[in-house]
Amino acid sequence: MTIAIWAAGAFTIVATASQVGSILIAVGRCRKRRAVLEPQTALGLLGLPRLLRRRGLFLGRKRFGRNTGAEAGVSIVRPVCGIENFGEETLRSGFELDYPNYEIIFCAAAANDPVVPLVQRLIADRPDVPARLLIGNDPISDNPKLNNVCKGWRAATYDWVLMADSNVLMPRDYIGRLLAVWRPDTGLVASPPVGCRPDGFWAELECAFLNTYQARWQYVADSVGLGFAQGKSMLYRKSDIEKAGGIRRLGEEPAEDAATTKIVRAAGLRVRLVDAPFEQPLGYRGAREVWARQQRWARLRTASFKQFYMLELFTGGLVPLALAAYVVVALELPAIGLLVPFAIWYGAEAVLSYAAGWHLSWRSPFAWMLRDLLLPVLWVMGFFGTGVVWRGHHIRTVESESTV
Repeated sequence: MTIAIWAAGAFTIVATASQVGSILIAVGRCRKRRAVLEPQTALGLLGLPRLLRRRGLFLGRKRFGRNTGAEAGVSIVRPVCGIENFGEETLRSGFELDYPNYEIIFCAAAANDPVVPLVQRLIADRPDVPARLLIGNDPISDNPKLNNVCKGWRAATYDWVLMADSNVLMPRDYIGRLLAVWRPDTGLVASPPVGCRPDGFWAELECAFLNTYQARWQYVADSVGLGFAQGKSMLYRKSDIEKAGGIRRLGEEPAEDAATTKIVRAAGLRVRLVDAPFEQPLGYRGAREVWARQQRWARLRTASFKQFYMLELFTGGLVPLALAAYVVVALELPAIGLLVPFAIWYGAEAVLSYAAGWHLSWRSPFAWMLRDLLLPVLWVMGFFGTGVVWRGHHIRTVESESTV
């Protein structure tokens, strides 16, 4: 047996072990969990505890973070822009939370944005939930999202501020699950997006990128103390950011989540991920839309965390599976041997999807394989590409000098 075959076989074994090991870690962190607030009793099933909590008569069982305070007020700041797939459902979910003390602050950059009437109607429909819409733009950075939420941050009533994108579907225990993760050494709790309800193959491909690839590796990083913020859901203690220089500091990186990660780490604190991430319903996606979004994220990761981005080249299945096929052919093993590494590699992803309750269909394996074929191309484009366009705004991606 030649050295080349030995090397190819060894690399394949190590890569496959990494694939399976990372999925086992993600299964432990992402498997379906029961709600952390609602008692599963006859009253709970009828929704009465939630009604009584609203009226200040009953708080039920509390399993919030050890250092947050069971009734700590939370300000949810939600930037809105345009009409999105499932937009009404995701925005309405914020009014249905099982938490006794929170407010919602919607932020729109312009009064003529088509989403404004929808937000106003949702607020009018639920007068029992403190909510308001702020309109205006504060150009403190190149990041249009940060410029939009800046006013909401400043207007927040409470020290706990939860920035949540408009396309996040909030379960009823949304706030409780985020607070449950907070510890004394925590500077931020975040959740990566998990795609659900895809319409068409390209939306399935987006699920393949988001779920069993990106979310999985984020949970691996978090499990070894290297958690990264992701802008879909981010729970801050406002006073911590103000001590670090205020919300303007979130504009020091092309993306506010990357800036947050560096600020938190510089303070000697950790970014933690919520157990079982929250879903983002996708609906229809076009191939160009999916590819453009992945390119944008790749370039942002390159700009802010280049040393970690370098490692992404080794995380896909293309090279190890190609080397596995080479070993099978070179050793003249039975043809069935070609199927074994594919079954292990993608069977593990199917196990993760099933255990976590994520989207899984007959098309998923084909989406996973196409994703792995595209990953090297995406890596090159992210590494050597310049500039990012988000909702028509050009964002500079000058490489950060900080490597925190």
